Amino acid sequence: MQRACLPPTSLLSTLFALLLLGTFPLSSSAQTNPNDVYLPPIEGEEVAVLTDAPEVPAPITRDYATRMIVNLDVIETVDEIAPGVEYNVWTFGGEVPGKFIRVREGDMVEFHMRNMPDSRMPHNIDLHAVTGTGGGAHATLVPPGKEAVMEFRALKPGLYVYHCATTPVGMHIANGMYGLILVEPKEGLPEVDREYYVMQSEFYTVGKHGEKGLQQFDLQKAIDENPEYVVFNGGKGKMTGTGAIEASPGERVRLFVGNGGPNLASSFHVIGEMFDNVYGEAGTRVTQNNVQTTTVPPGGAAVVDFKVDVPGTYTLVDHAIFRAFNKGAIGILKVEGEKDPNIFSGQTEVNDVKPTTSDAKATDSSTESGRKKR
Repeated sequence: MQRACLPPTSLLSTLFALLLLGTFPLSSSAQTNPNDVYLPPIEGEEVAVLTDAPEVPAPITRDYATRMIVNLDVIETVDEIAPGVEYNVWTFGGEVPGKFIRVREGDMVEFHMRNMPDSRMPHNIDLHAVTGTGGGAHATLVPPGKEAVMEFRALKPGLYVYHCATTPVGMHIANGMYGLILVEPKEGLPEVDREYYVMQSEFYTVGKHGEKGLQQFDLQKAIDENPEYVVFNGGKGKMTGTGAIEASPGERVRLFVGNGGPNLASSFHVIGEMFDNVYGEAGTRVTQNNVQTTTVPPGGAAVVDFKVDVPGTYTLVDHAIFRAFNKGAIGILKVEGEKDPNIFSGQTEVNDVKPTTSDAKATDSSTESGRKKR
């Protein structure tokens, strides 16, 4: 069999063409480096509105990037983490969890962190939304009475945890130093009627659960991952009673859910509702629909939204259920408005149970079986 050969001129032409293809892309799109970062021009400046949980700053409606000035104070104070139980909390902004920060994708964030003069410890902040060394921890490390300033671009949209990263890191987090920062996508999030901020965390106290008075941090319990309290928004009961969040039937609710840890993952669930949309691990894409319970790891977050159809009392829990009913991870969503029996009737009647003949036979058979086993 004779082998086909390219003439010398054709061979050279082919090699030259391959060389060109390897050296010069066919289109401008092929020249795009997927690692390139687009930095939009900065227009003007704003001072960020920061909120305490469960409130969230209003959605950002501008269509351009700006210089966003964030002022966050580190305050060491005493707060109640359960009725009659006090604790020396270290905070970003005076409350646990820290302030909710909302910026837009592409913004240049000018971040000011002041460590109050009456603090006893140096502090810093690691924002998971920062691209740079330590998430900003090295740039913001300051002793009491000092202010640190840094700048960073909000490159990646999503919901991110921030926390103190000063040694010992676990202790600083366990004492209350965590919060959430939302980098809103430049196109915005789908519109909802209400948005709320929920953050789970743990407290490791020397005294047992419910022991009154000022409690101290217990390092061994923290190492053993055995908290006395697992709570929403900084304390047992902080999201019940007057702290309950609210909605009306027909409204769509979005929850920005974070987990400060420092140790335990959350099985976040709302009793009586399903999450219509879950942005898994707080990314920018809906990863699941019609979800009953979603996992939120320590140092992580999730965004969920759902429509409330009927009035009622909806209970937010960590479905590792003893944490909810025995350690404090409970919140209330109160929905008031017109009932819709086509969706849920509530209790319509209560009747006596009247044993039937078959029930009696089954009982007799069960009793006889029990005697034989003895």
